[in-house]
Order: sequence, then C-alpha cells, then structure tokens
Amino acid sequence: MRTLDIIEFIVARNSPSVAQEIASALNIPVSSLSYLLSTLVERGYLIREGRSYSPGPGLERLQAPNKNFTLVDRIAPLVRMLRVELNETTSFFVRRGWQIESLITELSDHALRYAVQAGSLLPMHSISSGKALLASLPDDELDLYFREVPREAMTENTAVSEARLRAEIEEIRRTGIAYTKEEHTPGIFGLGRAIHLNGQVCGAISVAIPQVRYNATIEQKAIEMLNRTVELLNIG
Repeated sequence: MRTLDIIEFIVARNSPSVAQEIASALNIPVSSLSYLLSTLVERGYLIREGRSYSPGPGLERLQAPNKNFTLVDRIAPLVRMLRVELNETTSFFVRRGWQIESLITELSDHALRYAVQAGSLLPMHSISSGKALLASLPDDELDLYFREVPREAMTENTAVSEARLRAEIEEIRRTGIAYTKEEHTPGIFGLGRAIHLNGQVCGAISVAIPQVRYNATIEQKAIEMLNRTVELLNIG
C-alpha cells in the first residue's frame, strides 16, 4: 500500500517531488522511503532526476487504454494525505446549485470524529467548504445567492444573516481560509479552502475537527496543510 500511496501522490502533484516532501506528506520514515523509491525507479514507475522524482514510463503499463485522470483521481490521494497528516476527517466538496456535495471523504482514526457520507448534499452557509465556495463567487452571483437562498440555522451558532456572512466572505477572500465553529454540527469546528483548475474554481477541501481537539496548534497546522495541498495540486 505504501508504494501505491507514493505513486498516487507523485502523479496527483503533477510536478517533481523530493524525498523529504513525500516522507512528510505520507508520514513515511525516510529510511523506509529510500528503499521504496529505489524499487519504483528500478521498475520504471518513477524517474529520478537529481533529488527529484517524477512519474515514469512504467506507469503506462498500468493504465487502461484511453483513460484520463479525473478530478477525483487527482485530488483523492491528497485528501488522504491531509487526513494522514492531521488524523482528522477530510473531505472534498463540489458545488451543486446552492448546495455542496461531498465527493471524497477520508475519516479520522479517532473514535470521536465527524463523518459525512460521500454524495451528501449540504448547505453552503454552514460548512467551511461551502463558505470557501461562496467567497469564490463573483459579486453578482453572490448577490443572487443572498436573494434566492433561505438559510436555516443548523445550530445556535450558524451564521444566517447576510451581513455576518458577507463579513466572513470578505475575510475568506483575504486569507483563503474559511471557518465554521459548531455551525453545522454541535462540537465540530471546520476549516476549508477553495481550489482551482485552469483558473476556474473546481471545489473545496475541508477538515472537520471535534472541539475537544481543536486548539491554536492544530488550527495552524490545518491551515498550513490546506495551503500546501493547493500547491501540491498545482492548480491553485
């Protein structure tokens, strides 16, 4: 499984990767990683150029004819990477009208964790990925959202007023990071970030953290990992 994780990571990143980046992203000891990388290079699945590794011609033997990598194919290993690094539930959402749909979810190993089913439709205003996607809308489309969409208070903390949401959206546009604090599910905090493909928003990634584990340290690490994930996708 570790070799598959390495291949998926390097292919999804779509740019050369050095061993330290791979080890950090996938939580593999460098001593173990060196052997795995050497084996993958020997079999042609990776190419080594200096200190960097890229997909090799051997991968063509594993690829079904005429199959292109989908958006989910590219993002799934990085969602998994984010979950491994933080050990908190991580999801990739796309917009469906004025809702968001979970396409990929990797669950935390903790007994106390947030769970969302793949395919679930959720309101934009109460989920961090939804807020990140709202912040990515052009102003005229955002105005339409506020005119058309009734916003239910999912908890006593849910932001439902236009004024409060617009203030949050301005901050998200400035920092790139969206927050929810017990706004969809009591006891769950969320951080999310929109991602882009060819200059267009294609979805958002978010991390859901139970309040009992949420602190400044995990928040900062989650922000750093969300930003890094966008860089690794090479589409943000």
